[in-house]
This record gives sequence, C-alpha cells and structure tokens, in this order.
Amino acid sequence: MSGSAVERLAALERAGTSTPEALAFFDGLPPVRVEDVLGEWRGSGLRTGHPFDGLLEELGWYGKRFDSAGDAHPLLFRDRRGGVVAVDPRFAPPALLRRPAVLRNPVVVRGFRAALPLLTTTRPRARLRMTEHRGVVTATMTYDALPVDDVFRTVGAGTLLGLMEMRGMPTPFFFVLRRAVGPQ
Repeated sequence: MSGSAVERLAALERAGTSTPEALAFFDGLPPVRVEDVLGEWRGSGLRTGHPFDGLLEELGWYGKRFDSAGDAHPLLFRDRRGGVVAVDPRFAPPALLRRPAVLRNPVVVRGFRAALPLLTTTRPRARLRMTEHRGVVTATMTYDALPVDDVFRTVGAGTLLGLMEMRGMPTPFFFVLRRAVGPQ
C-alpha cells in the first residue's frame, strides 16, 4: 500500500481534493506510533477548500518537531535569516484562528513576520499520545494552550498525513509532513 499511497498523495497534492476525499484517503492509511514520529518534519498543506489552505505557508511555516512524547514543537517557522524557530501557539488565540481571512491580510502577514522574534519559544508547547480517532489508535499531538489536536497516519517511509481538528472548526484541516531530521 505504501507505494500506491505515496502516488495517491502526490496526485492529491497536485490537483487538490475535497474534505470527504481527504478523509477517505486518511481513513485508508495505517496508524503511526509515537516513536516513529520523533524528529523534525517539513510541512505543507493539502488543499481541500479549507479556509486554512495556504495560510501557514503564507506566514512562513516550516513544519513540526517532536523531541520526545512529552516535548513537541507544533509550529516551526523560517526566520528572516533562513533559520528555523519554534513559535509559541499561545499567540494564536482560537478566536483569531476562526477568522483565517484576517490572517491572510498582507499587513497581518508582514506584521507576523516582523514580530516573529517576539513570538518564539525554546520550550515545547505540545505533546504526543496514542489516541483513538475515527476508529483507529494512532499518534496524536495535543497543543498545550489551544483546543487543537493533530492526528497522524503513515503515507509511506518518511511521510505522514496530518489532520488538524480545532474545537469549533466545522471541518478538519489536512497537511503533509515529510521527515527532515530523524530522532536525536
């Protein structure tokens, strides 16, 4: 299934998809264990027509890092020098996240990029646990300060499909993680 799942993901990334199609693809993927998620991952959104499509990329999103089950960095961004920094999710209140059009405003994007040094943290702001989601027990990242869970499934070696759910958000946001650095 790995080869065909990788090919199917590539097709979905090229053409985009719908939430029901993305859910069907997600449901057909095998679970992933917490220990297999450890390391640093490059992220990209999977276009489904969700209001978050492309938003993280506009803001300079790099991906996620998992140092251990209890130490996760859910939001890594590229800084102005090209380095990777962890952003504290506390600065993204749910009320603002529910208005992605505001976050797409070019003034807000420039302001976020300029304020990035003030928003960083060296402390982990999430944790990994095995949870049951859609009938399958798989690795899930839970944010410390936001009502957000990222649920992961394996696409193939070094590639995960993530599904982000936030309380009050009617449909999930899908993203892809590709391994950048293995566990330390």
